[in-house]
Amino acid sequence: MVEVDLSNPIYDKCSPMAPFWGFIGAAFALIFANMGAAYGTAKSGMGIQIMGVQKPELVMKSVIPVVMAGVIGIYGLIIAVIIGNKVLPNENGLPMYSNFEGYASFAGGLTCGLSGLAAGIAIGIAGDTGVRASANQSKLFVGMVLILIFSEALGLYGLIVGLILASRNAGWSCA
Repeated sequence: MVEVDLSNPIYDKCSPMAPFWGFIGAAFALIFANMGAAYGTAKSGMGIQIMGVQKPELVMKSVIPVVMAGVIGIYGLIIAVIIGNKVLPNENGLPMYSNFEGYASFAGGLTCGLSGLAAGIAIGIAGDTGVRASANQSKLFVGMVLILIFSEALGLYGLIVGLILASRNAGWSCA
């Protein structure tokens, strides 16, 4: 086991806990985005099944909300992989990953994850109601798709900001 000298000034900027914040950011990105994707898929899937009893010929046309909800999970996966590959382990008892990078990765993961959760909830509710309504009135289909696009955009905004935050560098190295 390597002896750690906490009086070393490197620990002011590079804590041994920094990788924890990076990994928890990656986990939150994936967990919350997949929670949103799962809710959106389940909620809009219920609407599709109910609508399919009345008009089974419209089921394939009404799968759009399920596909859009699934994309939300991919956003979380992208951020989680980027953050997970960026976190560096300690070498010889010295941290290689800075506090700044750890906190930036945490913020990026949380931003993407919670945006994905919100987008999934919006897609689920709009998809459920939209497929049922468009089965009764075909003119509502375009409106439903537009609402779904704007709901998906919430997750995309989180992905973009999450990428910016997770790719931030402190401008100096812990080594």
